[in-house]
Amino acid sequence: MKKLVSLLTMWVVFMATAVAQNKIPISSNDYSNSSIEMADAFRSEGKIYVVVAVIVALWAGMLVYLISTDRKISKLEKLLNN
Repeated sequence: MKKLVSLLTMWVVFMATAVAQNKIPISSNDYSNSSIEMADAFRSEGKIYVVVAVIVALWAGMLVYLISTDRKISKLEKLLNN
C-alpha cells in the first residue's frame, strides 16, 4: 500500500512539473536586453527595500530556528551520554 501511495504521489508531482514547463520562447531580442524593468520600478518606488527586508527577515528566522534546534539537540546528546 505504501508503495502504491508513493508511486501515485511521484506520478502526480511529475505531471505537475511537466505541465509547469510550458515556457515562453526566447528570442534574440531577449539576449540584447540589458535593463530589468521590474527592478528599476521597485528601486524607483522604494519597494526594493521592502523586498530586501522580507528576504533578510526570512533568512534571520531560519538561522534562529536552526541555532535553537542545534542547541536542543546538543542538550539531548549530553543527556543521552550521561
